Amino acid sequence: MLTFSKYQGLGNDFILMEGRSGQLPAEVHSPDPDWVQRICDRRFGIGGDGLILALPPQGDAELRMRIFNADGSEAEMCGNGIRCLARFLADSDGDGPGRRWPIETPAGLIVPELQADGQICVDMGAPFLEPASVPTTLNPDARGLPVGELNLDGVTLALAAVGMGNPHAIVPVDDLSSIPFERWGAALERHEIFPAKTNVHFLKVHGPSQLEIRVWERGAGPTLACGTGACATLVAAVLLGLSDRQATVNLPGGPLQISWEKPGASVFMTGPAVAVFDGVLNPELVPSEAVGTESPSTVISEQIPPASTTSPSEPTASQSASSETGDDCSEEEAQARVQAFLASTSLDSMINIATESLEERTQSRFQRDVQP
Repeated sequence: MLTFSKYQGLGNDFILMEGRSGQLPAEVHSPDPDWVQRICDRRFGIGGDGLILALPPQGDAELRMRIFNADGSEAEMCGNGIRCLARFLADSDGDGPGRRWPIETPAGLIVPELQADGQICVDMGAPFLEPASVPTTLNPDARGLPVGELNLDGVTLALAAVGMGNPHAIVPVDDLSSIPFERWGAALERHEIFPAKTNVHFLKVHGPSQLEIRVWERGAGPTLACGTGACATLVAAVLLGLSDRQATVNLPGGPLQISWEKPGASVFMTGPAVAVFDGVLNPELVPSEAVGTESPSTVISEQIPPASTTSPSEPTASQSASSETGDDCSEEEAQARVQAFLASTSLDSMINIATESLEERTQSRFQRDVQP
């Protein structure tokens, strides 16, 4: 069985899977796009805007995040996603306010922090404005912001581009309700001036500290929120003279607080992340290579929780293997050790481990949330 958790940040929802102990097989930590599409399908799968995997770090960080869009493509970063991951980690490990997680992402090291009110503040790093780093073919203006104009449906649109580890196009408009949102969003996502495609944000300025955007996400289409998009929007609005350096960015799913102290500084994003439910994936939805066919026990290939959610008397597969030869081993060796653990553990025992992991996470979440 393969356990998962569902979290949402302002309605941007994600399937999260635990793999910090190296317990996820290759078919899951490097998934086939078709499988990601299947489990993200809202009628035939779990449903979500994407899949997030918590994995062992490759460097000095605490863990590594991989995030896949609902279409199966991999994203460099996601602001709402990393907030959901941070809350998932806190719920799994019983962490309280002030806990910080250095997390490796394809966009670089990102550090979320759990706040006293349960929200997550994330140091998103400095924005990318050099066109090649966005990437875009738009040219920078005198302020260093890549800008340009495009004609869509006979309408000339002014737009700017900002990178937050992933590309964003920001299009100021007078009225968010009257634009052909889906047509323009799809066209801009795939426009040739964005060689890696782009996320698209239509911006309405209500005042220097109140911005509103509608979100078209690369690989997902319309979504209720985009954290990196809110950060990119504030940066563009500041450089265009439309916003203060600290503002509320209102999205269809709710508000985010975004601040950018000065050029070259990090952008900070603060917003909620909420647990929706925990579950166990039907074996029919587990990648076939990860399930195996020789023994029923291979169906349980991913239900070995990390040390933080397992009692000392119940070591994880990676702990059991490490006790024999140490922690420094290749991915192939780690997988072999996992399989050895599986072969020596009964199906009922593994189901109990999975159930206890979910129960402990729920209890930890409840106890923290009811504290004064």
